Amino acid sequence: MTQSQERILFLNGTIAEESWFDDDVTPTLFKEELNSGEGDVTVWINSPGGDCVAAAQIYNMLMDYKGNVTVKIDGIAASAASVIAMAGNKVIVSPVSMIMIHNPATIAAGDTNEMQKAIAMLEEVKESIINAYEIKTGLSRAKLSHLMDAETWMDANSAIELGFADEIMQRNIQDDIEVPNVSMTFSRASVTNSLMKKVAEKCKVSQKTKNEIASDSLLERLELIRNWR
Repeated sequence: MTQSQERILFLNGTIAEESWFDDDVTPTLFKEELNSGEGDVTVWINSPGGDCVAAAQIYNMLMDYKGNVTVKIDGIAASAASVIAMAGNKVIVSPVSMIMIHNPATIAAGDTNEMQKAIAMLEEVKESIINAYEIKTGLSRAKLSHLMDAETWMDANSAIELGFADEIMQRNIQDDIEVPNVSMTFSRASVTNSLMKKVAEKCKVSQKTKNEIASDSLLERLELIRNWR
């Protein structure tokens, strides 16, 4: 039985219940992509957020998915998109990516009773969002609530420190690339000594063997022969 290849999905754009501009991410569209195959999936996220209910649906799809889910944030995972990111078995962030969490917001109209209902609803929505953050990070609910109140922006290091991400993306280097063993320390003295050693090797005069006759001795013999004549 052949093992199915890992699939890659992209979650780019605003998260919405319905698509208005053909570039929104909806639960229906995401479900079709997610269930179009089997095996492990990698979900790349670059989204400013959007509808929290639609995001909750996508979060649940990933949590319920049978294969392993890896989330990679290459741009931004803000607001509702940060909730979806928490569904990854592993969350990997780019060194230049951002995660942002804040309190949910809505638009309400009516009398004081309607306003109070809207406030109560937002409080419950916040608690449901904290559930996702708590499962992933292990932080206390009070800590998470304070982070949301402050509209917290996290770079890659902060996201890992707070538990919203697991690791930072690294450049893929092929295993068969041979790395030269070069010293990183520069020494002017060692370079000069090395050069002088090479010059000395080139200029080296080998010692005379027993069978070789010195030039001075040859001159003396030639002089004797000339005088003998």
